[in-house]
Amino acid sequence: MRPRPNPIAPGQESVWNYPRPAVAEPCSARITIQHQGQIVADTNTSVRTLETSHPPTYYIPASDITPGVLQHAEGSSYCEWKGAAVYYDMVIGDTILPRIGWSYPSPTKDFLILRDHIAFYAGPFDRCSVDGETVIPQPGAFYGGWITSKLAGPFKGVPGSRGW
Repeated sequence: MRPRPNPIAPGQESVWNYPRPAVAEPCSARITIQHQGQIVADTNTSVRTLETSHPPTYYIPASDITPGVLQHAEGSSYCEWKGAAVYYDMVIGDTILPRIGWSYPSPTKDFLILRDHIAFYAGPFDRCSVDGETVIPQPGAFYGGWITSKLAGPFKGVPGSRGW
């Protein structure tokens, strides 16, 4: 059963107004990722994917990620809209963040804009931000959305949301 969307405050957008199937669009917000005192990603040219009930997932151009911190990880997955995904570990000093990022090397026609971009789970990092605001990771181990105060939920991933 679909939940009742939260009221939309001024300056917010509701994830319940996002489309299904998902879409990808250019995003000029400043996206940063910091860990262990190091900025590992910083961009104003990300792509965000939008899907009903999900906070946006931000895909960062590979060229805006600190060189040498990513290593290909084992495994893959498949998205009915985007295609086959590959995964990455991030290595910062002696720390390895396993399967922290993913990309679509050969995305489907509707998601070609994602080529050469990598998305990251926000939870394991010290700080991920959108335009300076620290994000809250989307609930649920599978989901990679980033929640900010500019979004109205509820968000897919909370207990009881499996059927949304």
